[in-house]
Amino acid sequence: MKVSIWWIRRDLRLSDQPVLDSALRAVGETGQILPVFILDPPLLNSPYLGEKRLAFLLGGLRALDADLRRRGSRLTVRHGPPGETLARLAWEIESAGLELAGIFAEADHSPYARQRDERVARDLPFQPVGSPAVLPPGAVLKPDGTPYTIYTPFNRAWKVRLSQDSHSSIPAPTHINTLDWVTSLSIPAELHLPSTVPFPPGEEEAQRRLNYFLESGIRTYQVHRDRMDLDGTSCLSPYLRFGMLSPRQVVYTALAAIESAPDENAGRGVETWLNELIWRDFYIHVLHHFPGVRSRNFRSKEIYWQNDPGDFDAWREGYTGYPVVDAAMRQLCQSGWMHNRARMLSASFLTKDLLVDWRWGERWFMQHLVDGDPAANNGGWQWSAGTGTDAAPYFRIFNPVTQGLKFDPHGTYIRRWVPELRHVPETYLHAPWKMPIEVQRAAQCKIGTDYPAPLVDHAWARERALDFFGKV
Repeated sequence: MKVSIWWIRRDLRLSDQPVLDSALRAVGETGQILPVFILDPPLLNSPYLGEKRLAFLLGGLRALDADLRRRGSRLTVRHGPPGETLARLAWEIESAGLELAGIFAEADHSPYARQRDERVARDLPFQPVGSPAVLPPGAVLKPDGTPYTIYTPFNRAWKVRLSQDSHSSIPAPTHINTLDWVTSLSIPAELHLPSTVPFPPGEEEAQRRLNYFLESGIRTYQVHRDRMDLDGTSCLSPYLRFGMLSPRQVVYTALAAIESAPDENAGRGVETWLNELIWRDFYIHVLHHFPGVRSRNFRSKEIYWQNDPGDFDAWREGYTGYPVVDAAMRQLCQSGWMHNRARMLSASFLTKDLLVDWRWGERWFMQHLVDGDPAANNGGWQWSAGTGTDAAPYFRIFNPVTQGLKFDPHGTYIRRWVPELRHVPETYLHAPWKMPIEVQRAAQCKIGTDYPAPLVDHAWARERALDFFGKV
């Protein structure tokens, strides 16, 4: 009898699951599948690990185990170095007189993941399948065979390449034969998502959210996506991060929605959402082809940041004196998520207004984001800092007051996350330091006591940043 090991990493689902499909094909109808998740010490001890993200992952494993058990299978959990752990499992299988057909896993593209997989492949029958990207790195290249480093031409080439693919989906199997004697650790139970994190883990919830977005928000996405005070985005990123939702399914769903759009405006809304999904693929490709971006600027120039620890502490705790920035940072720490517009604003403020190294902010985000992804997070931070591939020009410096007025016009977002400003009149909400003292008393918000004065004057900080980056 043949056995396939399905090594699960960041693809916690059963529907449209090419890795599981490959593992099933390798053993035939009479074979067995061993779904395995390995608690990898270097990842569990990483300074980039976020407690909320780990809790979301563990919740996703519990949900996947339940889905497997409904199909006659179960999840095997082990702890230890992946190579040694898989070798031990292979030995257990072969010692029982069974044939190991292969170890199947979704390809991954971070520097650590690639080194790990290369080590495993040297000693074991490891077979990578697919990618967390819709189109894997190497599938979208310039005519001369080199990788794209600018998003717009990548987008055009990506769409041409996707049009050549079949849009068929792989249905979830109704039954999975699994070895029932292999020992397993319990999924760690000490970590659970706090109630402030609005993302129940699991494939079922991911599918529910996708359907809800298709029915209620996708056609107005272009209009509402930048409004921090509205529920205008899909909020699917945590589920895509851990493969609880197939990225191929999401993209094909977007294409179908474009085809069925009732009018041009609705079609443009879906097209805008599709373009955002392509950014996700773009950053995965960049990380694959240029792994050095994880620790250094994509552009070669080194920048000598000012890196004031006090400024960084005020930023990360949400006490900069700029309400929209503080709301964003408090949303991050409490909910494990942040609106994309807020991510750009807070990153711009740290790197441009405060001249703090983007790597400080990148790590802080990874320590708190439920959807924290090495490729997307790195790409977004380098974009904001002006150091990346498709970087914002150094003279693009977001004004936190005007951005707040534009994308949180009534202060709904600010009032939710910065409660000390709840009674501040709308006239002063985005620049509360301008309140006369009698208004401060009436609003129960004394600047410098109940809420901080601005950490820096933005107009002055902008001129400083222009001079600073201009020299670089």
